[in-house]
Amino acid sequence: MINFVSMYLNKLTLLNFKNYASAELDLSPAINCFVGDNGAGKTNLLEAVYYLSYCKSCFNIPDQQNIRQDDHFFMIDGVFNIRDEEEKIVCGVQEGRKKKFSRNKKEYQRLSDHIGLIPVVLSTPSDTQLIHDGSEERRRLVNTLISTHDRSYLQKLIDYNKALEQRNRLLKTFAEQNYWDEPSLEMWDEALYKNAMPIFEARKNLLEKLIPDFQEYYNYISGNQEEVSLQYKSDLFDGNLADLLKQNRKPDQLARYTTKGIHRDDLVFMIGNRNVKKTASQGQQKTYLVSLKFAQFDLIKKTMNKKPLLLLDDVFDKLDASRVERIISLVAGDSFGQIFITDANKVRIDKVLEKVTLDFRIFSVANGQISPVE
Repeated sequence: MINFVSMYLNKLTLLNFKNYASAELDLSPAINCFVGDNGAGKTNLLEAVYYLSYCKSCFNIPDQQNIRQDDHFFMIDGVFNIRDEEEKIVCGVQEGRKKKFSRNKKEYQRLSDHIGLIPVVLSTPSDTQLIHDGSEERRRLVNTLISTHDRSYLQKLIDYNKALEQRNRLLKTFAEQNYWDEPSLEMWDEALYKNAMPIFEARKNLLEKLIPDFQEYYNYISGNQEEVSLQYKSDLFDGNLADLLKQNRKPDQLARYTTKGIHRDDLVFMIGNRNVKKTASQGQQKTYLVSLKFAQFDLIKKTMNKKPLLLLDDVFDKLDASRVERIISLVAGDSFGQIFITDANKVRIDKVLEKVTLDFRIFSVANGQISPVE
């Protein structure tokens, strides 16, 4: 039997974050439920936990926009128990200043050094953007998952994006000033293809590992045997990037940006031979995304020997009773570590907890105020 690293959030303190002037929560190491009307601030609590893991908002919005209206800073303070030792993580954002992030009162010089200490998996209604929005959303999903357990990947991605930005700037300058400087372009070509292949291989390997668990969760939650898949699309299936960049000099010159590379990678979500975006019902889409998040959880657990914190925001919405029942049975088991659940339906939360033998706490959320429910 594998002994996973023990890890949970013991205490969460907020100051001027979103709609919270101040809040302090003592949490269960097992299950924490937040119940309240839509717009009360339940999701903001999960976003705060996500911040403590990834040093940024889960909704890809600027830090400053998370400062409570009419205030000038916010602070998120988390006291974790990791391997039975206390770890204090603090995120502070002030208007006009650089974000500060610290571990046990020692400030990080590079935020990337923190990624992976406290892995988190978040399921939220906004996950539908993965299906309906552009490829950037799907690449972000893959990048976040790999970066959680592979710091070298994150650095390669940072280096690739810096080189891409410089190369695109150069192509634009060439067009505006009507000249061409091949040696300057080749310098950035080298920086791109040096990092592109490891990123491509890491993405390909990730999907190969993810799909079996993804299929198993989808079958269980949906109650059927439809095959689900994630089709990886990349220019690098057509050849190495060094050759592709040389072959596409003219298209790049006309477009004024780099037209080939791993920055164009995409995923196609499929159920059977049907594209999820085009044919799946809302219930199928929700089941597909929730199953994907559970598969992410299992992958991180196996890779890092840690059970990530699992954040389930309004996870039961748009699902029929049988699918809700199956998700409840998963959550009620001991496969997961600390779980955070939000729901506007108190009756449904009570049904979830009827099947739970683990420790749990319920919190009522209303107008930026949180109170424990006995």
